[in-house]
Amino acid sequence: MDNFIWFYAFVAFNAALLLLLAMNVSRVRMRERVAHGDGGNITMKAAIRAHGNGIEFVPIFGLVILALCMNQTPNNWVAGLVIAFSVGRVLHAIGMLTTAMQARRMGAGLTFSLMLAATVLLIVELV
Repeated sequence: MDNFIWFYAFVAFNAALLLLLAMNVSRVRMRERVAHGDGGNITMKAAIRAHGNGIEFVPIFGLVILALCMNQTPNNWVAGLVIAFSVGRVLHAIGMLTTAMQARRMGAGLTFSLMLAATVLLIVELV
């Protein structure tokens, strides 16, 4: 199997997720008639932060996944990281955009723990 298949899957899925979150910002902006910034609107703030939080974490994790693939980390390890991280990002987005605080907590927890695990794995492989 191609060493980069899970990187490709990561990019495709998370790009789609970020696109949906960006489109949600535009949708809320039009519905709430907020031309610039958040206009002090709570719904607008939540939409902006849900997208922004994804932008903060997805690219860095993607680089770590790319490095793991380039280092020929076993596919099942990379697959586990990619799938769990992507589930975490969906949970976090749901929690940010609704009142489901447990989803937000679980998503953030998955994001942080998987970022740490993937980074430690990469460091261990390089040593």
